[in-house]
Amino acid sequence: MEVRLTPEVETELGRIAARSGRWPQQIAADVLTRGIEYESRFIASVEQGIASADAGRVMRDEDVLAWLEAEEARESS
Repeated sequence: MEVRLTPEVETELGRIAARSGRWPQQIAADVLTRGIEYESRFIASVEQGIASADAGRVMRDEDVLAWLEAEEARESS
């Protein structure tokens, strides 16, 4: 597999590698691994939400907003 980077991304990758004492390839592999893990979790969450909605497990907008406002009030006190 080959990945093409913009000159800006390649420059920043080099800066991060130099600051961390690692090879740019190591940094890129770690970032890609974390990104793939994030995408996998995101897709699974979306699929879970769709399945919940399909099963009728939904909340009205007003109820969600009320819950968010209550959480915000609780956190600020």
